[in-house]
Amino acid sequence: MAGEILDNKGRGEASWDWPAIHPEGRKFGLIALAASLFVLLVFGSNLFGWPMMLASLGVFAFFRDPERVVPQSEAAIIAPADGLVTLIEEVTPPRELVIDDGSGFAGLAASPVTRVSIFMSVFDVHINRTPVGGTVRRVVYIPGRFMSAELDKASEENERQHILIERTDGLKVGFTQIAGLVARRIVPFVKPGDIVAKGQRVGLIRFGSRVDIYLPQGTDAKVMVGQTIVAGETVLAEIGQRCLIEGIAQ
Repeated sequence: MAGEILDNKGRGEASWDWPAIHPEGRKFGLIALAASLFVLLVFGSNLFGWPMMLASLGVFAFFRDPERVVPQSEAAIIAPADGLVTLIEEVTPPRELVIDDGSGFAGLAASPVTRVSIFMSVFDVHINRTPVGGTVRRVVYIPGRFMSAELDKASEENERQHILIERTDGLKVGFTQIAGLVARRIVPFVKPGDIVAKGQRVGLIRFGSRVDIYLPQGTDAKVMVGQTIVAGETVLAEIGQRCLIEGIAQ
């Protein structure tokens, strides 16, 4: 299915299939599986062996990497992560996305923009995707703490990695991968200078975390707090569009 064009007029064919396991996670799954088999076969312990076997399957599931159908509208900004929208607020972008970094490419303006925070539980897909296509201008890793990713101050105190993408028309979109209470490693797939397509995989965070995205000025989110979204598929915003959207929890 990868690379196939599908549309809202019925073009394309789709079918369910087992999602692939990302290479980054295969070694962890195999280690967990080997440990469970060792307990079962060497110690003959069913009490611990079978729960460990189930846990190893959970490790494989954590690193699943399903295909996504990415909307190609030029105005669409796509969700960079699976999970729950926990915060939408006006903030100034992080210093690392604003300051002159010596690369010759400008960062984001130091003016308030809408930040959308997406919390990923251990049950969500943890492959992160770029919200727009363009050139990677910055990948900035910041060491830090490992408090709960749901807390607002996690965006300033936790281990995190900022990524800045510039489209061919000069529009810039920044987002931040934030490690959480359980997460201990942010793994990038891209580096400055790389050209990425909208919805392309750009990294992952191991075992529960959060992603913040900073929308361009004059752009409101098209999602709501409490909404569950899908990386690479959910339209998070449309550039230059502002409107109030309300929802009712049911």
